[in-house]
Amino acid sequence: MAGQSRKVKTRIVATKKTAQITKAMNMVSASKLKSAEKAIKDYRPFIAKTHEIVANLASRDKGFSHPLMDKRPIKNICFVAVSSDKGLAGAFNSNVCKELTKSINELEDGIGYTVLPIGQKAYAYTKKHKYQLLEDKIINVKDDVEFIIIAEVIRTIVRNYLLEKFDKVVVIYNHYVNTLVQNVATSVLLPVETNKDLDKTMSTYEFDGEVKTILDTALPIYIENTIYSYILDSKASEHASRMNSMKSATDNATEVINNLELLYNRARQIAITLELTDIIGGASVVNEN
Repeated sequence: MAGQSRKVKTRIVATKKTAQITKAMNMVSASKLKSAEKAIKDYRPFIAKTHEIVANLASRDKGFSHPLMDKRPIKNICFVAVSSDKGLAGAFNSNVCKELTKSINELEDGIGYTVLPIGQKAYAYTKKHKYQLLEDKIINVKDDVEFIIIAEVIRTIVRNYLLEKFDKVVVIYNHYVNTLVQNVATSVLLPVETNKDLDKTMSTYEFDGEVKTILDTALPIYIENTIYSYILDSKASEHASRMNSMKSATDNATEVINNLELLYNRARQIAITLELTDIIGGASVVNEN
C-alpha cells in the first residue's frame, strides 16, 4: 500500500510540473497573439486598398493584358503551404498538410504540381511524403516575420511563373477569425485576379504613365504584400491555436492532478485504517493477556 502511495505521489509531482509548463506556454502564446492580431488587423486595410488600386489600373483598358494577370491553360500548379516552425499548436499544422494532400489528390489527370513549403512543419511533411519541391530548402517563419525573406520567396515564385514552370500559384494557410476560430483557406496568388468591371462606387485614381509600366512595378509589390498578409494571418492563427491547446492541456492536467490526489488521499486513509486496526488488534491481545 505504501508503495502504491509513493507511485501516485510521484505522478502528482510530475503532472504538476507539466501543468506549470503548459500554463506558461499558454501565457506566452496569449502575449504573442496580441501583437500578431494587431499586425494582421492593421495590415488588412492596406492589402484591400492595394488590391483596389491594381484593379483600378486593370479596369482602364478592357483589352489590357499582363503576364502576371493573364490566365493560361493549366499544366502545372505550385502550392505554397504555410505552416509553423514549432509544434504543440493543436491541428494548426496538420490542417494545412491535409488540405495540401487533398488539393494534390484532386488534380485532374495530366496536371503536374510543385510545392513550396513555408515553415519547418510543412517542409518535414512534404519531404516525408516525397512531394515535388520547388526548392529543397527550409524557409523559417519566425514570430517576428521578416519581410525581406518573403520578398525572396516571391521573387522565386514570380521568376518561375514567368518562365512558365507552372501556370497557377495557390497558397494554403490558416485564416485567423478570432481566438477560437481559425480556418484553413486556399487563395490564388497567381495569376493576379481582379475585377475588370470595377464597381463605379470605388475610389478613382489618376495615374501618370502607361498602365503596363505602372503595373510592372505595382504587381510585384502587391504580390509580396499579399503573401506577407497570409503569413501574418497564419502567425496569428498559430498563436491562437497554441494558446487554446495549452489551455486545454493545463485544464486536463489539473483534472488528472485532482483525480490523483483523491486516489492518494484514499490510499492514505486505507493505510491509516489498516495501521489503526493493527494497533487496536494488538492492544486487545495485550489486554486479554
